[in-house]
Amino acid sequence: MLKALIFDFDGLILDTETPEVLVWQSIYRDHGFELPLHEWEKTIGGYGVSNFDAAEHLAHLTQGRLDAVSSRLRYRQEADAIIHASPVLPGVKEIIREAKMQGMKVAIGSSSPHSWVDTHVQRLGIYHLFDHIICQDDVQPGRTKPHPDIFLKALEKLQVRNNEAVVFEDSPNGVLAAKRAGIFVVWVPNPLTARMEATGDMKVSSIAALTLRDLTDRLNLRVG
Repeated sequence: MLKALIFDFDGLILDTETPEVLVWQSIYRDHGFELPLHEWEKTIGGYGVSNFDAAEHLAHLTQGRLDAVSSRLRYRQEADAIIHASPVLPGVKEIIREAKMQGMKVAIGSSSPHSWVDTHVQRLGIYHLFDHIICQDDVQPGRTKPHPDIFLKALEKLQVRNNEAVVFEDSPNGVLAAKRAGIFVVWVPNPLTARMEATGDMKVSSIAALTLRDLTDRLNLRVG
């Protein structure tokens, strides 16, 4: 029986990932280089696969002509301006409200810190929709996605078993973390992660294309 929904944040509730990569691509091109997307992609949704640092990498490419601090500052300012103008992604609020009406619990499970997630969730006016918000601060260092710890902590806080929850994820790191936690995972790729490979239990182009009934039926088929 489905009792809880767990949502990733970046790229799933709010598309923070597309603006960030677009800004880094712009910064790299301004200095005559291309952002190595294959390295950047490994960092999306978690930090267990790659320690790639775009600012440090660009500083190395420019042989120190551009320092990492200044490029990181430009990146943060430009990306934040786009992110702050972006709405909650389609279908998120609707499926959460439907779940709450049916007595389900709802949480966020993110590899980002509380300082990032909580601030945006409050700004977007959806903080009250979540029973718990689990972030990188709530697990041991180095144990964010693709490790299962964030989702296992979410199950503990929600007081549900792994077969009573569904995770919504946009990145391969997140999908892998959910699978390692033994939780049914719906892969909802955004424009950036759509070019990457992941194998969820279910894939939809948007949460808006999914009803809670569809989800429950699919989960029951898996259990059956």
